[in-house]
Amino acid sequence: MIAERIVGANMIVKSLELKDYRNYADLNMCFYSGTNILYGENAQGKTNILEAIYLCGTTKSHRGSRDKEIIRFNKEEAHIRIILEKNQIPHRIDLHLKKNKAKGVAIDGIPIKRQGELFGMLNLVVFSPEDLNIIKNGPAERRRFLDLELCQISKIYLHHLSCYNKALSQRNNLLKQIGFNKSLLDTIYIWDSKLVEYGIQIIQTRKEFILRLNDLVYGIHKKLSGGREELFLRYEPNVTESTFAEKLKKSLERDLALKMTNVGPHRDDMCFMIGNTDLRKYGSQGQQRTAALSLKLAEIDLVKSVIQDNPILLLDDVLSELDRKRQTHLLESIGDIQTIITCTGLEEFISRRLKNNKIFHVVNGTVTDEKQALP
Repeated sequence: MIAERIVGANMIVKSLELKDYRNYADLNMCFYSGTNILYGENAQGKTNILEAIYLCGTTKSHRGSRDKEIIRFNKEEAHIRIILEKNQIPHRIDLHLKKNKAKGVAIDGIPIKRQGELFGMLNLVVFSPEDLNIIKNGPAERRRFLDLELCQISKIYLHHLSCYNKALSQRNNLLKQIGFNKSLLDTIYIWDSKLVEYGIQIIQTRKEFILRLNDLVYGIHKKLSGGREELFLRYEPNVTESTFAEKLKKSLERDLALKMTNVGPHRDDMCFMIGNTDLRKYGSQGQQRTAALSLKLAEIDLVKSVIQDNPILLLDDVLSELDRKRQTHLLESIGDIQTIITCTGLEEFISRRLKNNKIFHVVNGTVTDEKQALP
């Protein structure tokens, strides 16, 4: 279900070019294959660099920003270019962002017709303070996590999700139109059948993904908590494969009243449990942070097993959100993964005597390659 991705090897981001992107008028920077540190005060543009890399792998901002919010002030368009290497073969990804039009995407100079074709070209795991929202916020955050990760490692899932969302949009539009033309009710079954067809595939893949993730999360979290806690992920589907069609029929009256589809995998959730304790409702902030860290470390391991390669790891100012024990565990888990880290200072790296390949100082949209290695 998940492992149909074509495997790669030795994935490395070599360089990044930005033009009129957020606070960067023109930027060209090269990365090393190990750890790359971007340091500087807040609001200088460090996170913008990680966001640009994430966009090149997913076409989406990990901050949820829209294209017109990303384009530099008083400009109509922005450009991003990444050179990456897979199995020692270079590839180029170009994104052309426009204020009032859909973004253009090209791989190795060839424009792609569907943005989904980009998924899997550059596998990324991003960890930021906002990732605490996966546990603390509502179900939409957890569905977004599931969809972004699954779309990166499974083009079949991407296809099913895209078809489901199109059918969902068409059905919701029809529910609104039926209020003005009752005869249209006879056509609702067309979209019901599409929702069930693709929704069943989504449920099955999410179920498998969470089961595999759960096996990894359990061991990681137990180690992080010193053996005191056992974390479990529980999939909470809104409907099952066998009940979806029937529940959709039973919900029709309510759907017509609310003019929206109220059952289906677009209402799924995922629960984080320690024993019988739901971390979203009753977990302490420390427990929630440890669970979020465990989830991200498990995500790295799962992506590695599926694509048979290391993903690129983006750490956006997360060390300041973790205590020293969790910081140490995270940094020791990086291993040979190419990592790009943002932070406000270098003290935490110096104190650990970590091996760092490249250091960049970011000041007001200007990036200086300091080149020296830390002691």
